[in-house]
Amino acid sequence: MNWLDYSIIIGYIIFFLGMGYFFKENKDSKDYFLGGRSMGWFPLSLSTMATQLSAISFISAPAFVGLKIGGGMKWLTFEFAVPIAMIAIMLVIIPPLFRSGIVSIYEYVEKRFSTSTRMTLSIVFQISRSLGTGVMVYTIAIILQAVLDIDYIYTILIISVITIIYSWQGGMKAVVWGDTIQMIILFAGLIICLFYGWDLVQAKGGLANGFDPERLKVIDANLGLGDGDEYGFWPMLIGGFFLYVSYYGCDQTQAQRMLSAKNEKTIRQLLLANGLLRFPVVFVYCIMGLILGALVSLAPDFLGDIAATTERHFPEEFAANGVKADLMVPVFIIKYLPHGLIGILMIGILSAAMSSLSSTVNSLSAVTVEDFFNRGKEKLATGKYMLISKGAVVFWGALCIAFSFLFGGSKSAVIEIINAIGSVFYGPVLATFILAFFSKKINHIGMNAGIIGAVLINLLFSKTMQEIFGFDLGFDIFWIWLNFTGFAMTVVFAYLVSAVTKGVEVKTAKLTDFTLKKSDFFRKEVYILAAFFIAILILSYFIPAILG
Repeated sequence: MNWLDYSIIIGYIIFFLGMGYFFKENKDSKDYFLGGRSMGWFPLSLSTMATQLSAISFISAPAFVGLKIGGGMKWLTFEFAVPIAMIAIMLVIIPPLFRSGIVSIYEYVEKRFSTSTRMTLSIVFQISRSLGTGVMVYTIAIILQAVLDIDYIYTILIISVITIIYSWQGGMKAVVWGDTIQMIILFAGLIICLFYGWDLVQAKGGLANGFDPERLKVIDANLGLGDGDEYGFWPMLIGGFFLYVSYYGCDQTQAQRMLSAKNEKTIRQLLLANGLLRFPVVFVYCIMGLILGALVSLAPDFLGDIAATTERHFPEEFAANGVKADLMVPVFIIKYLPHGLIGILMIGILSAAMSSLSSTVNSLSAVTVEDFFNRGKEKLATGKYMLISKGAVVFWGALCIAFSFLFGGSKSAVIEIINAIGSVFYGPVLATFILAFFSKKINHIGMNAGIIGAVLINLLFSKTMQEIFGFDLGFDIFWIWLNFTGFAMTVVFAYLVSAVTKGVEVKTAKLTDFTLKKSDFFRKEVYILAAFFIAILILSYFIPAILG
């Protein structure tokens, strides 16, 4: 990088500090954590996508498609369940949550079940989300260090401190608009890489000569129940459905954006936009992976640079695999793009990391304040509420930085643990909200037993957990199935234990005026998302023929 690239990065940092100051006027909790419930669908939809399509996706998705052993276009199977998950959230999850007027979605669980149920879900969310975000920040920092020769400590501090400052000042409005800008920068970076990568590949013999045709296969019939069986059609569709409904509807980082909307129509619009836009963005990720993977095959010096960088910064991975696949995109940026564009692409990577961090810090703060300080009949005064809220932002930002140092690094097992834990919990969390909305027979003892029992069994099913704790059940189950098994077991255990403990009071107070009606299924958004779901399946089936 030269003075132009560094100038672009410095200008970017100054801009975001100024944006936090611009949005610094927040009168109360609804302003600070929900943007005054005045946000439109466009910034909210881009913010939602930016949180999910993070810097890890920008770097790892193309690497999986183009370079990783056993990878390829089957990365697209992650997107199959998104449109139908958006329909489920639109019809079932958001109406009762939005109409209840809450800030922390776990408050709803307490009203229906008990304080213990609320605190269980809240604590799980806070620990897993802060740990996962810390590792994400470290992973990006260590990769940037490898290609820029800037110590990862400084990269972590740049990402974290700037994000904490503008999140602390501006609250949800700064987070959402920051995410929107960062998503635009990220997508612009994708297009730049595509353009330059395609030009280079064409000059060296063309795309078809640069990769194994097997990498074009998207749909696989495996059930995800054997050794090496991953990314099969049914596990990705069924397990992915429960994962996305839980993540977008019952995870505070995502649900908080929907609760920030002006009205339910705005929420339907942002869910529609998210359901339609995610697939094209991820498709571009995958095409970029194919192009850069082809360039690796056609340009030995590119592969040599990736291998040399791996050997210098990740010697263990170099000894095992020769290259670290995640270095493909950063090395390409530094090696082939002109100055100025290098700065913009580095901003793209920083933007993606900052958007995930800002969303996490804001949501963790909202949950902390609402679930631990603003509970009960006597609510906090506005001034004290804002003071604690801003203190919580700093606290969680600092804790994410601490986790990035303590649990990050080249220890891939840590990242695998986080993915496993996420899948272990998403199903039980979703089941808790569904039962809260629709069941009149579940008491809090049954609900708590359902959550704990399902999580424990999911932990046994998790291959990653088996490896960590040194036991083997003798069969392999692809981790995405755990989202479904967790949901199913939670429901069964909750009903069984509630039946055994009939003497325990069941809270049946009507929390909202929500009832699911037949007419809800005939909205235009439902038709559009259902048609899009069919369209992406057809496109995915024919991708090998189209690109081959």
